[in-house]
Amino acid sequence: MEHDEDRDVRLAEAVALRGQGHREEARERLVALAARHPEDAEVAYQTAWAHDVLGLEKEAVPYYERALAGGGAGPGLTPEDRRGALLGLGSTYRVLGRYDDSVALLTGAVEEFPEEGSLRTFLAMALYNTGRHHESTRLLLRLLAATSDDPSVRTYHKAIEHYAEDLDAIE
Repeated sequence: MEHDEDRDVRLAEAVALRGQGHREEARERLVALAARHPEDAEVAYQTAWAHDVLGLEKEAVPYYERALAGGGAGPGLTPEDRRGALLGLGSTYRVLGRYDDSVALLTGAVEEFPEEGSLRTFLAMALYNTGRHHESTRLLLRLLAATSDDPSVRTYHKAIEHYAEDLDAIE
């Protein structure tokens, strides 16, 4: 596929509009651009995001899915955008009550981006929604122990990680 300068300009304008708070106008432009470039993962991702920020989660799903499908004729996602699309879709699935889909997607995302605490946080929420409370709490406690700058949490870092393994254990 040859480079489409018009696509680049239109995409940049729509993203700028969203950043300036003109979210509905940005969404409308991105929907039109996505219709013109249905195989373009970056356009699909930005279109999904435009729906998400307006609370139109259900409408965002097909765009997120298209962005993550890959293999299209258009440009693919950068690793940063792929991470964002995985987080966005996983969170959107959860908000829509598609908890198992959210857990499956976010589990894979955490494996792909193991250092991303935001992915682990959203996975913990989805695990909670599926009734997997122990896994959810374990994940959050490990994340807290690993990332907190709170001196009192840092003091008990090893204890928190130890107890996260089995909160029901009695010693």
